[in-house]
Amino acid sequence: MLLNDLLKSITVLNMEGDGSTDIRGICYDSRKVRPGSLFVAVEGFKNDGHNYVGRAVEAGASAVLAQRMVEVPPGVPLVITRDTRKGLAMVSAAFYGNPSRELLLVGVTGTNGKTTTTSLIASIYRAAGKKVGLIGTIANYIGDRKLEAGHTTPESADLQEILRDMVSEGVSVAVMEVSSHALSLERVAGCEFDVAVFTNLTQDHLDFHRDMEEYLEAKAHLFRSIGDGKRRFPSYAVVNADDPHMARIAEASGAPVVTYGLSEKADMRAVDIKVTGRGCSFTAVSGKYGSTHLSLRLTGLFNVYNALAAYTMAVEGGFSPDLVKEALEGVPGVPGRFETVDCGQDFTVVVDYAHTPDGLENILKAAGTVATGRVIAVFGCGGDRDRTKRPIMGEIAGRYSQVPIITSDNPRTEAPDVIIRDIEEGIKRVAPNGYRVIPDRREAIRLAVSVARSGDMVVIAGKGHEDYQIIGTQKLPFDDREEVKKVLEALVKKK
Repeated sequence: MLLNDLLKSITVLNMEGDGSTDIRGICYDSRKVRPGSLFVAVEGFKNDGHNYVGRAVEAGASAVLAQRMVEVPPGVPLVITRDTRKGLAMVSAAFYGNPSRELLLVGVTGTNGKTTTTSLIASIYRAAGKKVGLIGTIANYIGDRKLEAGHTTPESADLQEILRDMVSEGVSVAVMEVSSHALSLERVAGCEFDVAVFTNLTQDHLDFHRDMEEYLEAKAHLFRSIGDGKRRFPSYAVVNADDPHMARIAEASGAPVVTYGLSEKADMRAVDIKVTGRGCSFTAVSGKYGSTHLSLRLTGLFNVYNALAAYTMAVEGGFSPDLVKEALEGVPGVPGRFETVDCGQDFTVVVDYAHTPDGLENILKAAGTVATGRVIAVFGCGGDRDRTKRPIMGEIAGRYSQVPIITSDNPRTEAPDVIIRDIEEGIKRVAPNGYRVIPDRREAIRLAVSVARSGDMVVIAGKGHEDYQIIGTQKLPFDDREEVKKVLEALVKKK
């Protein structure tokens, strides 16, 4: 593709060089440049791509897109734009032929519930015979083909390549988790969404966003991007009516809004709710679509919301309630989301990704409603992330579990004892003498399982599906589920 053709998608402030230069790839990492690439210099949080322009050109970059003047050899075109993050997204979309226009694209955003909701939505489309693409925290899928996921939402150039691969492989529907980071950092610029779903907004990522207002504004950005009238499919927004930020999200939407929730103001309501340790059931009721009873293998009130969001999105999109019911009732679970580890023990162990105050509270409350004995909570907080949520999570664990055990999550470059002290500030308010501190996560899991009695529920929160632990700058193998199995199998053998 000619450089000039790519530049039609962005605002060019200045250009030096030949616009007829052939571009054979888009790259933002100088280590991955191939001959003929357009190298886009992005200012990162740790590294600035402008400092690597020389290395990129040496590796064969045939042109450079930057947001300030940099030195390039004669004959290498240099293009200046205002924001190379957005520039990267737009030229990538153009280079890959704007693949989102050939897909029905569904974006799900919110603090909690994105992974489960996208998985449920994808299951509905599969039940309808569609080949589905899924982009999210656990992994990316093109049909049944699994791709590893680095971020919840990939970097824009990688995202556009994945979407193009989806189209090439016959995918007709793509369902994407859309994080606030992705929205703020323009990773989804150039994506044309047909449907946007909002799950909830609670405290998280305040190490990245200045405050909750900025966090909310990032989420609202997704809804402004839908309904531009250029799409092949009907555009609409699905919004949680029970979330206090609902009005702001709905006002931002460029397309019609349908709401879901438990309150009477919701367009689609869940009534007759029952939650047990094996699952949950409810009746979805609306004036437009009547009532449908669903019995799910997912448990917890939070999963009632997730399933109701998926149900609402699907029936509003034209699916029959019976098909949606069959699809949702067939979902066995989502990896690392209230995932049970059963080795024949007489107590329950669940592993969950809950790593926010609201997420931890939801999980522990759900455990409390189904456990006949105590709730034993193993949890920590990530290092180099929002410190303000640590005491809040400590207080929640002290309030909703009878045996809280503070441990390490992904401490990254922070000292684990510093993170733990922050958590203790909160837990001491409600359980000053009723908690344990075991910094080694493996030992904390071993302790939790060893003290569990018949009827207890052990909740291991924070990492869920992750199969690693980040200590310092090292990513070390560690899977909560595997660690639990080792302890449980040894325990069962002793008996």
